[in-house]
Parts: sequence; C-alpha cells; structure tokens
Amino acid sequence: MSEFIREPPHRADRAPSDRRSEEGEGDLRGYLIGLGLAVALTVASFLMVRSPLIWAPAIPIALAVLAIAQMGVHLVFFLHITTSPDNLNNVLALAFGVLIVFLVIAGSLWIMDHLNHNMLPMDRIMQMQR
Repeated sequence: MSEFIREPPHRADRAPSDRRSEEGEGDLRGYLIGLGLAVALTVASFLMVRSPLIWAPAIPIALAVLAIAQMGVHLVFFLHITTSPDNLNNVLALAFGVLIVFLVIAGSLWIMDHLNHNMLPMDRIMQMQR
C-alpha cells in the first residue's frame, strides 16, 4: 500500500518557472503589488478623462498608454511572463496570440473597407428588382 502514498515534491521536481515556496503558497506579495498597480491604473484612467489638466485631443493617447501599462502589469505580476530563458514557451505563446488577434482585426478592417467596392452599384440593384 505504501507505493500509492505520494510524497511531497522535491525542489528538483518543480518546473523552473514555478515560484511557489516550500510550503506550497504562491507569492502573495507579488500578487498584491500587481493588484495595487492594476487598481491605480484603472482609477487613473477614469480620473484622467474628467481632469481639465489634460488637453482633450490627447486623452485617447493617454488612455492607450495607460491600457498598455495595465497589460504590462497583468503580464508580469499575474501571468509571470518574463524574459528569462525558462519562460520562452510562454513568451512565444503570447506572441502567437497577439499575432492571431492582429490578423483578425486587420482582416476585419480590410473587409469592411472594401465592402462598397465589391458590391453592385445601386442603380444595378434597382434594375434587378423590377
């Protein structure tokens, strides 16, 4: 019966990117820092829209900068995407996902831009309905 009892994993049995401590708890401090930064960036974006300190045409650019910073916080603190060599598969998966999203958005915009070009002129449509 002793062969069915699992012993706790040893340090060598863990993946290099596993940041859990010996007790099996996650890095709570890192998650709390990430949460604080994410909340601060979210509040900053809401306050920035109402603030008279920012020139009105620059608000979309400032929101984009805050959104990119928010994505960076999530990638580093919650998804643990780093530039370390043991994290290469995660970085490649993220890059592939970004590529797919870019292709879907670019293809959708291209299709919407060329809709009028590929449709029949209105007078031809009216002649076909008679």
